[in-house]
Amino acid sequence: VSTGTPQGCCLSPKLFSLYTHDCTSPDSNIIIIKYADDTTVLGLIREGDESAYRDLVHSITIYGEDNDLVLNVEKTKEVILDYRRKAPPHQPLIINGTVVERTDCHRFLGLQITNSLSWKKNTVATVKKAQQRLYFIRMLKNAGLKRRTLTQAYRGLVESILTSGLTAWFGNTTIKEKKMLQRVINTAGKIIGCNLPSMDTIYEQRCRRRVTKIIRDRHHPAPGLIQCVDSGHNLRRRRPESIHAHTTRFHNSFFPTAIRMLAKDIREGRLD
Repeated sequence: VSTGTPQGCCLSPKLFSLYTHDCTSPDSNIIIIKYADDTTVLGLIREGDESAYRDLVHSITIYGEDNDLVLNVEKTKEVILDYRRKAPPHQPLIINGTVVERTDCHRFLGLQITNSLSWKKNTVATVKKAQQRLYFIRMLKNAGLKRRTLTQAYRGLVESILTSGLTAWFGNTTIKEKKMLQRVINTAGKIIGCNLPSMDTIYEQRCRRRVTKIIRDRHHPAPGLIQCVDSGHNLRRRRPESIHAHTTRFHNSFFPTAIRMLAKDIREGRLD
């Protein structure tokens, strides 16, 4: 190849991150998220002023032309999250003379992101894919595999699908959606012949594991949300009441939920 890296090469994501390291946002309200060869611009619009957001999109287009990175406008999507009751019409985003398609739902890193931040479509897609994987568990059961092997296969084939990005979306799913997910686990448990961890149990474990990693990582940008105060031999983390949640969506999101779990563990003596 004359430019870029081969498709599927294990070095491609790292080389892309290094190659585009200088492609950053000068505005604190607009960030650029880069993963493998995918780039996402996330902008916070205040008082209807979209100039900084549109200028950054234009700068990224110029940056790509100068660095042999062709932007595929046909694959570019725009999702607008606007919760105002009387939202004015939004002007279309134009790149190289082509209007960017505006959609209500977009698949981002395996998750279905909607403009209302509802996780119904993501849950339906997850359940459908997990149910298809149950076929392989049945085939292995019919082949005479032992329970331990079937459990390992379940975790790799089915549970990995149900828990993909779990800490980001499960807290804001509805009761109906949680029952849909739990139904898949119950079916798998009947096939294997044992009780499997529920979605709520897995979610709590993942939240505790993730927040612990964040606290221990000095380079992570989020530890400031979880304040640790040295008190003798113990660490007392900020109480959940210190994070004020004006909406249910934020109250059930990862950080408030994880802090409430930590505070509960400390009160019950399970965490020093």
